[in-house]
Amino acid sequence: MTHRYCLALDLKDDPQLIAEYKRYHQKIWREITESIRQSGIEDLEIYLIGTRLFMIMEVNDSFSFAAKSEMDRSNPKVQEWEQLMWRFQKPLPQAKPGEKWLLMERIFKLEE
Repeated sequence: MTHRYCLALDLKDDPQLIAEYKRYHQKIWREITESIRQSGIEDLEIYLIGTRLFMIMEVNDSFSFAAKSEMDRSNPKVQEWEQLMWRFQKPLPQAKPGEKWLLMERIFKLEE
């Protein structure tokens, strides 16, 4: 069974930085995609409007945010990627120190 999670994050309000961020995401490092797949994420998309990023993740039953965080902490290439991405990203106003992507609350679903 798959589960969907939606998360949000902001980018710094700088057109050059946003363009560079988009370029990085046109060819993500192989180690990053491997890490994503190994964690149980089956599909992942990121959308952008203005400076707001919106991520949709489809995960299988083996996925957990805690396990993904632990995997990321012990993977030097993921740590390098995350440090690089912080050049472009800025936390949402309600984020705690060190938090990046925040889980969004679903408030509506079209039912049949």
